[in-house]
Amino acid sequence: MEEEKTLDSPIRIPIEESIDLHAFSPKEVVSVVEEYLEEAAKQGLRQVRIIHGRGTGTQRRMIRSALSRHPRVEAFGNAPPETGGWGATFVLLRLP
Repeated sequence: MEEEKTLDSPIRIPIEESIDLHAFSPKEVVSVVEEYLEEAAKQGLRQVRIIHGRGTGTQRRMIRSALSRHPRVEAFGNAPPETGGWGATFVLLRLP
């Protein structure tokens, strides 16, 4: 018999060079980004892209506020236009 997954079960996300936050609720995005950055650094990724969307800019501000305090973040800024522009943030990580 297969184990039934509940809505509260953790979801394992593969760590790649970018993460798209559209699949997460607004209340989850900061914790998702913080965990993603830790795992990305552990896997040796030096630069990652966080796709937060353009919208009203609220989520972008939340993400960038968290990035400014995160110990693994060396620098961050808008992605180039061809990779999302101000709808995505490039992050330069300090490796462990």
